[in-house]
Amino acid sequence: MRLGVLDVGSNTVHLLVMDAHPGARPLPAHSHKAELRLAQLLDAQGAIGEDGVARLVSTIHEALQAAEDKGVEELLPFATSAVREASNADEVLRRVREETGVELKVLTGEEEARLTFLAARRWFGWSAGKLLVLDIGGGSLEIGYGIDEEPDAAASLPLGAGRLTAGWLPDDPVDPADVRALRRHVRAQIARTVGEFTRLGGADHAVATSKTFKQLARIAGAARGAEGEYVQRELRRSSLEGWVPKLAAMTSAERAGLPGVSENRAGQLLAGALVAEAALDLFGLETVEICPWALREGVILRHLDHLTSSRTPSHPTAELP
Repeated sequence: MRLGVLDVGSNTVHLLVMDAHPGARPLPAHSHKAELRLAQLLDAQGAIGEDGVARLVSTIHEALQAAEDKGVEELLPFATSAVREASNADEVLRRVREETGVELKVLTGEEEARLTFLAARRWFGWSAGKLLVLDIGGGSLEIGYGIDEEPDAAASLPLGAGRLTAGWLPDDPVDPADVRALRRHVRAQIARTVGEFTRLGGADHAVATSKTFKQLARIAGAARGAEGEYVQRELRRSSLEGWVPKLAAMTSAERAGLPGVSENRAGQLLAGALVAEAALDLFGLETVEICPWALREGVILRHLDHLTSSRTPSHPTAELP
């Protein structure tokens, strides 16, 4: 079947179309993305303003047309931190439902972490052992740890690259004092959470997902995306520590000239790098492997699991030989 995942995130509204069947690997068929930056459209009261809601509705209409054009049979729409934390979230969801017919499911931060963990587990398999998964989004940092498909521990922290850039790094180029203040804030936030995970023991394999980690790995020398998703890509803490001061000294335009960095994401790359550096340091990781799958794939995998379980008879008619 052809499924569509509609992800209303803090940075983008992303429709990912995949050919998916229970028991088979989901295969990407089409991607439709619009930069909306909902997290930066919040007013002083934390609400998404009228202009932001109108743009969101229009963007979802465009995504629905793209889904129809590509033959999507079922759409799985969800929203993450930007909508979740908006003071007028209920009103935004109502407007979207009434004007587009789309019922957005608002994921909690922990649900994001668990679904991302599921995607990473399926990608790397059981041989990866105990997994530690890090994901830096536009609004939050998700962390998951465990040996099964459901993590033993999962957390979501308000440390997304877009959120931190808007709140802590208003200048371009950035003020060094602001960078130092943000670095202290990020490390204090992560340090409060590390104990929940380290008490469970060390990870056999540490992985990272998201555009931020992919871009950081690329500027540190990882293979280009065009070389395929099966090429192993890693990000070393030593490389990251060398790049953070370089990124802090650059303007957004200069960062956009780095390999693999898009103009739309260049402004928030420094904040993302500070979060990544802090996470690797505080979790005692020398390196993380970049996972091509993340939240959207996790949503599809969970949906396929539910389809499989609903079709499995409660009383098997055949016995094993």
